[in-house]
Amino acid sequence: MGKGKIVLNVVSSILSISIMVLVVIVVLRVGKTAYGMGYRIFMEPAMEEAPGQDVTVEVKKGMSPMELGELLEGKKLVDSGVLFMLQLQVLDYYDKLKPGTYTLNTSQTAKEMMQVMAEEEVEEVAE
Repeated sequence: MGKGKIVLNVVSSILSISIMVLVVIVVLRVGKTAYGMGYRIFMEPAMEEAPGQDVTVEVKKGMSPMELGELLEGKKLVDSGVLFMLQLQVLDYYDKLKPGTYTLNTSQTAKEMMQVMAEEEVEEVAE
């Protein structure tokens, strides 16, 4: 076997290992980000501890979930409008919210706010 062929095999092996390492790093980072987002969708805490502050919100007919999320984020009721939009979809409140004026509280979770805006009975959380 010639020296050139040995060098080519070594370079090829190093390149293959480098690509595998890069793939593993990308998969780990994507997995960590996906886990973090999934955790926040289901476990996002309220913005403040009770008693919090009451905030009036008007949900208009035809308002998109993104617009509502941005409104709630602007009023400091949720940390992220995009996350609220995802929570609406995952928690199946996407089409259940009713137009109207609501008094929400900064100590409510996103799910509790959705229940109020869907005019459902709010579940009490045991402490």
